[in-house]
Amino acid sequence: MPSDKLKHAKLSSNSSNSEHGVMKQVRFSSGCNSDSDSQEKPCGAPLSGRPQIQLGPQLKLLPLNDQVRELQTILRDRSTSRGDFVFCADRLIRLVVEEGLNQLPYTECVVTTPTGHKYEGVKFERGNCGVSIMRSGEAMEQGLRDCCRSIRIGKILIQSDEETMKAKVYYAKFPPDIYRRKVLLMYPILSTGNTVIEAVRVLMDHGVDPSHIILLSLFSTPHGAKSIIDEFPEITILTTEVDTVAPSHFGQKYFGTD
Repeated sequence: MPSDKLKHAKLSSNSSNSEHGVMKQVRFSSGCNSDSDSQEKPCGAPLSGRPQIQLGPQLKLLPLNDQVRELQTILRDRSTSRGDFVFCADRLIRLVVEEGLNQLPYTECVVTTPTGHKYEGVKFERGNCGVSIMRSGEAMEQGLRDCCRSIRIGKILIQSDEETMKAKVYYAKFPPDIYRRKVLLMYPILSTGNTVIEAVRVLMDHGVDPSHIILLSLFSTPHGAKSIIDEFPEITILTTEVDTVAPSHFGQKYFGTD
């Protein structure tokens, strides 16, 4: 009998852990490759009971764990000091940049280890660049440089016209061969999507294929992501969260102009 009780206790414990694991997986979203056995929600699935959206495989969400969730919470908290805000923003940016680099092509290679053994690995393909949408996008530049020391970074300045309220390009500077490169477009907050749409149009005018653009952001609204994907179905959007309310104070808080 004690053996049976012990077995029952183990089964109950495993069942409880399994249920807990499922709950944790529900909070993870990493694309839209559907699997009938997967517990993950579809791409753009709601978190914490938020409205569900379906935007297809172009939208990729950073895998959500407690560390990422805490960073999101600190950045949304109005009582967060600027020092803590910048520190946590840089941490979250680094995670997004790392995952963005993971979307770029790699090739197989063989290297020789210090002990003389051959190791079959991969190496990063050259021919990429970053483009930041000023001003808030500049907050993401250092995170990209920390991962790719020699990467070239272009800039675009887009502001809303005071009379028409339409996005207007005031400045654009890119590497001369940007049409040959994969582009990591950096803009931390996607609210309406209008600024990004205009930026992508400028890149297309310079010969960049939308399928070669990976948009890196921290927070997005469903409307912003949908507007961009509807306009450019080939583009890839990588963000940490899709919510109806985006932290629009990000740029002011990060640069201390709030």
